[in-house]
Amino acid sequence: MTTITLEVPDSLGEYQNDTIRFIAAKLYESGKLSLGQAADMARLSKRTFAELLSDYDVSFINYSPSDLNDELDRISGI
Repeated sequence: MTTITLEVPDSLGEYQNDTIRFIAAKLYESGKLSLGQAADMARLSKRTFAELLSDYDVSFINYSPSDLNDELDRISGI
């Protein structure tokens, strides 16, 4: 894993964990990280990370419109 140093205002110092979790949630939302990778980044279990996604307005179910259409086509063909 690569380490990145991020300079944040002193006022966010006490919210360091929240800042990391927010970034991990947004990277998960954008599809840049899997749930497991984002949970590892936030230093949380997958379950705990999944439960806090709603705190950042991020959906646990992370389908693109194209993926959702493909899945609906697959289900309707059963």
